[in-house]
Amino acid sequence: MYNVAPIPAFRDNYIWALQGDQPGQVAVVDPGDAAPVEQYLAQNNLSLAAILITHHHPDHTGGVDDLTAHRGIPVYGPENSPFNGITHQLSDNMQIELLGQRLEIRAVPGHTLDHISYFQPGEQPQLFCGDTLFLAGCGRLFEGTPAQMHDAMNYFASLPDATLVYCTHEYSLANLMFAKAVEPKNPAIDAIIEQCKVQREQDRPTLPSTIGSEKRINPFMRTAEDAVIAAARQHAGIGQADPVEVLATLREWKNRF
Repeated sequence: MYNVAPIPAFRDNYIWALQGDQPGQVAVVDPGDAAPVEQYLAQNNLSLAAILITHHHPDHTGGVDDLTAHRGIPVYGPENSPFNGITHQLSDNMQIELLGQRLEIRAVPGHTLDHISYFQPGEQPQLFCGDTLFLAGCGRLFEGTPAQMHDAMNYFASLPDATLVYCTHEYSLANLMFAKAVEPKNPAIDAIIEQCKVQREQDRPTLPSTIGSEKRINPFMRTAEDAVIAAARQHAGIGQADPVEVLATLREWKNRF
């Protein structure tokens, strides 16, 4: 597994730094800003070996040009991305070897059409999921459809429960407040809220989450649960609803929450 460290950026982004089997080398995931990455590298006497991109939004790609200006390093990212700084294009079900570790690529459109995730299998699996999956949430549907996001959630739910989830925004407490509105009687949500409050009070990231935890608290991964279906029906004033309709209702509800 990678040794993963957060590099805070902007107001609530995390750029993840991955150390593998090559001493002194790291890769970074979604560097929206070059400055904090350069500072992290200098402070820790590290060299940048590669960049991983999950999707094209500027807060995930804005630092790439500066980071590669004087470095001949690969920039991995989705093959269908409008971002033109990618040197190694990736598609669904590909695999890459990075710093001695294997990463499995999965297309997870929904938030954007070019979104991919990186999964490192093993004894302690790791998932780098950009803005598709958050702790207790999912990304806004800027380009994709509810059906695409539902497929992505199903893929994430299929991963081992122990999988560490490294998303790229500190949205956890806001997402948990929404999750509690959807499932006010879910004790797992209350427990994670208290845990996250302590972490934020100590100025620590609430991440990573785990897939097992997300399956207990994340309404967008719980669209087949009776309580979540009932909440979506009540909010939208609809009758029967399938999981895709439930997800669409929840996402619109969250947009205005």
